Amino acid sequence: MSVGVRGGSGISARSAPAETLPPLAELLQLQADRRLPPVAQWHPEREGEIDIRIDREGVWHHEGRHFERASLVRLFAGILRNEGGSHFLVTPHEKLRIIVEDVPLLAVECECAGQGDGREILLRTQTDDVVRLDAEHPFWLREGPQGPRPYIHVRDGLNALVARSPYYQLIDLAEEADGHLWLRSAGARFDLGASE
Repeated sequence: MSVGVRGGSGISARSAPAETLPPLAELLQLQADRRLPPVAQWHPEREGEIDIRIDREGVWHHEGRHFERASLVRLFAGILRNEGGSHFLVTPHEKLRIIVEDVPLLAVECECAGQGDGREILLRTQTDDVVRLDAEHPFWLREGPQGPRPYIHVRDGLNALVARSPYYQLIDLAEEADGHLWLRSAGARFDLGASE
């Protein structure tokens, strides 16, 4: 598998300008129409490793340089599989281990509709996965060296770190109860920690 990583100018997968999210119903339909390769059904005999690393902030690197093309990151994320905490790029012909320092995806945008128990919150990753925060796609915090790090389950054992801007949006949507901040979405409730 060859990787086209350029060393010159271009848009970094990390710094690509975010587009404004369309209305909630349209986002859900776009996600439903999206077809990802059936990587769970592929079991190639050829296995190996490739020098691709996803750093703690969700930035993809090949041979020490970050990917310049966001479309390439989206392509590889579509063939990414988690097996027991190890991550692989899988095609019908080969399965290549990559290094993931934390989680492979990054939630970069947040959209909310409704109030109270009827609220729905969607998060979009840098790879254009759109996830409704709900019981199947939970939100949680994990303590890191510089404070709590927010996460959401995206699909098939793949999780996303929630970037700072959408995380602050989620905190703004939280409600205080019993000394904690709680986030409600699609009938589920998530603890954001103490309200102090």
